[in-house]
Amino acid sequence: MPQNIHRGIKVMIDEANAEIETISAADAITMIGKNDVVIVDIRDPREIERDGKIPGSFSCTRGMLEFWIDPNSPYAKPIFQEDKKFIFHCAGGLRSALAAKTAKDMGLKPVAHMGGGFAAWREAGGPIEAWEPKKKG
Repeated sequence: MPQNIHRGIKVMIDEANAEIETISAADAITMIGKNDVVIVDIRDPREIERDGKIPGSFSCTRGMLEFWIDPNSPYAKPIFQEDKKFIFHCAGGLRSALAAKTAKDMGLKPVAHMGGGFAAWREAGGPIEAWEPKKKG
């Protein structure tokens, strides 16, 4: 018997977009390097390796987001405890809308997501840097 999904991703993304701030790629480009802004890349590491990344962005896979935000989690990351604005992005703007809503629901603030994701960033002429593997040492 097939599953009966009653609340699909379209509804979830529409709900998220109704509750979160969306920033254009052009506006996000002007925020690079600002001390009070963190651009959070929630794409899979293979996407980042293939397509590059926004200079200075912080990578956090979607699957670890809640664990890295929660200060009581054994996986908490200090960057999410800072008093900054967090702008989430993914490849096309769908996962980041859900991520920003989740972060907001958890109490992280202020949060936003970049509409159109990394594709919009590239189209707007935003700088892109090649992925560099972490050095072990």
